[in-house]
Amino acid sequence: MDRTIIRPTWAEIDLDAITHNIKAMRQRLPKQTKIVAVVKANGYGHGSIEVAKRALESGATSLAVALLEEALVLRNAGIEAPILVMGWVPPEAASIAAKQNITLTFFQKDWLDQVSKLDLSTNLQLHLKLDTGMGRIGIRSSEEMREILYALNSKPSIYLTGVYTHFATADGQNLSYFHQQKTLFEKRLTELREYWSGEVAVHIGNSASAIRLPEGMCDFVRYGIAMYGLFPSPAVKEEDEISLKQAFSLHSRLAHVKQIDAGDAVSYGLTYRAEKKEWIGTIPIGYGDGWVRKLQGFSVLVDGKRMPIVGRICMDQTMIRLDKEYPVGTKVTLLGSQNESFISIDEAASYLDTINYEIPCLLNERIPRIYKG
Repeated sequence: MDRTIIRPTWAEIDLDAITHNIKAMRQRLPKQTKIVAVVKANGYGHGSIEVAKRALESGATSLAVALLEEALVLRNAGIEAPILVMGWVPPEAASIAAKQNITLTFFQKDWLDQVSKLDLSTNLQLHLKLDTGMGRIGIRSSEEMREILYALNSKPSIYLTGVYTHFATADGQNLSYFHQQKTLFEKRLTELREYWSGEVAVHIGNSASAIRLPEGMCDFVRYGIAMYGLFPSPAVKEEDEISLKQAFSLHSRLAHVKQIDAGDAVSYGLTYRAEKKEWIGTIPIGYGDGWVRKLQGFSVLVDGKRMPIVGRICMDQTMIRLDKEYPVGTKVTLLGSQNESFISIDEAASYLDTINYEIPCLLNERIPRIYKG
């Protein structure tokens, strides 16, 4: 939905970067391996509808989300491509998924029994999730799989169309556990084919495993964080075998500029005092937007130069120390490029001792997204 932009704080999403990142992955994959664009959590904070449309235009063949609600947002936007919901969905909602041609993930016999009691007007497609060591969701044993597949054989209008797993350490330095999971999945897949004669799509690859071992990714790759131009981890980035472009940048403008004297304090708790006369700028963004308080001391860009955040970040405003007086309205870049300088999402994540996934997801709907490219 369009919204009026009044407060001068916004995120820019470079859709050409999404195209570049998909094509970079496409070049690495075997011809038969397809790309599933993962647009959960509102496209990792980038905007699920806009990213999904561009991803499909750029070579992705289907989409994946975490929630049925996220899938319905895409359907309501007119997107007709196949969609997989990777999280658990209440069984009573399965009829909604069937009607909207949305594929659900399942891994519980009781869930399957409850779904089979629904009056499904259209066929329901399911992907079976195997827990090979992530310890999150999925079946964990041959016995569970045998029981659930036997039960599935007797369920009309319910079809198994895929099987998958998720790796816990594909982005790590040590890949021994990754290979252990992969071996177990291959064993389970062999067993599945003994119990199930129908054709199923097989997918195991997330961004990290697809970058590192593209030749072993089966029918599909679930392209998540790397599609947005962010490496899954420093270990993967160090291998530098794929060119990625960060799609997300964050900007604001100076709302107030003042000079303070030595000893003057800035913001709550008096955590910052000027040591001499200083120029202080205020920008309209704060932890209420997801620009969290722990970013105190981090830098932003003004006139292509780094300026430190001083004093505690407020709910709606952040103060920075300027090197000179600047006019109100001067552009401030919090993430991304300005002139020849660049502040990466990775740098912000490292400062917060977290992962790059979290940064754009934290920046909430109070910040409008502007799409370019």
